Amino acid sequence: MFFIPTEAEQSLFDKINSGIADTLDWVYGHSIVFVLIILLVGFGIYSTIKTRAIQFRLFGHMWHVALNSRDGAHGGISSFQAFTVGLADRIGTGNIAGVAIALVVGGPGAVFWMWIIALLGMATGFIESTLGQMFKVRNPDGTFRGGPAFYIERGLGKRGWGVLFSVLLVFTFAFAYEMIQANTLSAIAAENFGWPTWVSAIVLVLISAPFFIGGLRPVARFTEILAPLMAVLYILLALITFITNWHMIIPVFQTIFASAFGLNQAAGGVLGGIYAAFMNGAKRGLFSNEAGEGSVPNAASTATVNHPVKQGLIQSLGVFVDTILVCTATAFIVLVGGVFDINATEQSQLVQDLSGANLTIESLGVLGAWTKPVMIIIIFMFIYSTLLGNYAYAEGNEKFLRGIDSKGWFSKIICIVAVVFGAVMSLNAVWVIGDWAAALLVLVNLTACLFLYKWAIGALKDYEHQRKTKPEEEILFCSTDNEFLPGELPTDIWSAEGIAAGRHIGKAAE
Repeated sequence: MFFIPTEAEQSLFDKINSGIADTLDWVYGHSIVFVLIILLVGFGIYSTIKTRAIQFRLFGHMWHVALNSRDGAHGGISSFQAFTVGLADRIGTGNIAGVAIALVVGGPGAVFWMWIIALLGMATGFIESTLGQMFKVRNPDGTFRGGPAFYIERGLGKRGWGVLFSVLLVFTFAFAYEMIQANTLSAIAAENFGWPTWVSAIVLVLISAPFFIGGLRPVARFTEILAPLMAVLYILLALITFITNWHMIIPVFQTIFASAFGLNQAAGGVLGGIYAAFMNGAKRGLFSNEAGEGSVPNAASTATVNHPVKQGLIQSLGVFVDTILVCTATAFIVLVGGVFDINATEQSQLVQDLSGANLTIESLGVLGAWTKPVMIIIIFMFIYSTLLGNYAYAEGNEKFLRGIDSKGWFSKIICIVAVVFGAVMSLNAVWVIGDWAAALLVLVNLTACLFLYKWAIGALKDYEHQRKTKPEEEILFCSTDNEFLPGELPTDIWSAEGIAAGRHIGKAAE
């Protein structure tokens, strides 16, 4: 996956690393993943039913809310900034390297299952992000923080369960995921520019540490520009690829659907083809869009909004942008680029030797040599923004663990150390560790969402009722004596008193 040396060249560390990766991947693939998929698909279907297919019914409204939410933060984090922090974290190696890896291992059908996971995940993302907003707490400076740890503690009264989630999230995002991002970038720099890995480590630390130290606000302001820009640039490159290879679009779609249902022999027969496509599409889909993992609600809860449902809708849209748009763009680039043979039963040695990100880069060469430096810049932007988004999540959960006065130095240090070690070490085990960590986060978060979903559904009913009776600018959520909620919301932010005091909008200074 990442510059793994040959057996003759392997150091003791490399052998141990490979052994751990193989063992964890075998156990994960033969046990944990089934529980994970059942939870993701099951809760996605359940959420779709309970929200009356909100991802389809209100799809157009999601765009309207997202594109008209840059103002009104009153010095805090705007709804659009929270959206871009979530998008910045979602769009990273999962979209570039992860999709390419899924294609090589699971065949083109993996893309279809990514789509299914994402469409169901849009409803899941709505539930968890709405809950994040409803149970958020106010910081001393008037901004907000929240996420699964907070709605577990405040909604279920389970502090220990919230602590468990926070510890898992800090480990996953400050350590495992930061190492994955840094490792992918150093691999690209080494293969394309001949950079020693230690040079990549130094560069990444120099450009990331100032944002780690500065905290959430600088990250939000920076990603507000970077995240939409990089997504648009990448999708434009994909569109150019589609247009110049228009004759391949229908065959590519046919191959994706045929492979998804085992109608070709590329992945080991009918059952083998379905299994490989489904498993790899589901795993890489979760890693990419993070719906159900409980990460994005941490960003959603920081937003200053007049109704929790707005962030639920916006973050639901983020799942669509990440997977249906960006991951599909990667898939089409690889499938029409000529390096990956969509009709081959076994891929060439070149494809097997390339790392996921470099397979995407080489495939885009179908447009000409000019695409290589452009693609490397885009991938760098993807990875860099994800490094920042990962830190933002870890910092918020450290504050849950250690108190609001915590400066988040543990997360800052862990992120910097992870960037250094991720860049210089061969870490084929880290992807598998990341899969395990994600599975545990999903298990804790979706269990909590199952107990608390009625709050999100109540907020949705309140929002849709107000949309029918009020102009959009007058919509305001109030939890006090709200007929749509299952009880009194345990927070002062959305209460009648809190609204009168302006607590729902924060009091931060610019």
